[in-house]
Amino acid sequence: MPKIKKKRMGFVIDLTPLVDITFLLLTFLMFTTKFKSEAEAEKQFTIRRPIATPDTTSLPERDLAIINIAIDDKNPTDTAYYYGITNVRDVPLIYQLVPEIPLEFQSKALIKVDTVILGKLIRATLSVRSSTRFAIDADQRIRFKWVEDAMNILRRNRAFVFNFVTEKKRPELEKKP
Repeated sequence: MPKIKKKRMGFVIDLTPLVDITFLLLTFLMFTTKFKSEAEAEKQFTIRRPIATPDTTSLPERDLAIINIAIDDKNPTDTAYYYGITNVRDVPLIYQLVPEIPLEFQSKALIKVDTVILGKLIRATLSVRSSTRFAIDADQRIRFKWVEDAMNILRRNRAFVFNFVTEKKRPELEKKP
C-alpha cells in the first residue's frame, strides 16, 4: 500500500533583520564618509607636490587659508595663484572686504587671483579672523619665483607663520642612494 506523502511546506525568510543591518551599514558609511569640499570640487588644476621627509605636524582643518600655486590642466603654460578658505562662514565677510573680486566669484570657495588681490585677501582674512593659519600648496613643476612671491606677499601682510604642503616621502624612495 502506498504511503501518503506529506505536502511540502515552503520556508519563510524574515527580512526584517536584513533590512535593519542594511540601514545600519548605510548610516555607518554616511557618517564615516568625507565629502569633497566646494574648493576641491571647483579645482581646474592638479598639483604635484614636492617630496619631503615626513613631519608630525599637520594642517588644521578649521581656520586655514590655502594659497594654491598651480599649472592649469587645460593650458599647461598658464601658472596662477588660487586662494581658498576652509572656514565657510568667513568667506563672504572676507570677499566683501576686497572690492576687486567680482560678485559672481564671491560665492565660490576657491578663486583665481593675482598678486595684488592675493595681498588684499590675506589682509582681509586676518582682519576677519586673526587666528587663521596660512599654507602654500605649490606644484613641483613651477619655478621657485612663484613660491617666493607668495611668501613675500604673506610677509608684507603680517602673516609670518605659514606651512608649505608637501607629499610624504615613501619608504621605497628613502632607500635609494
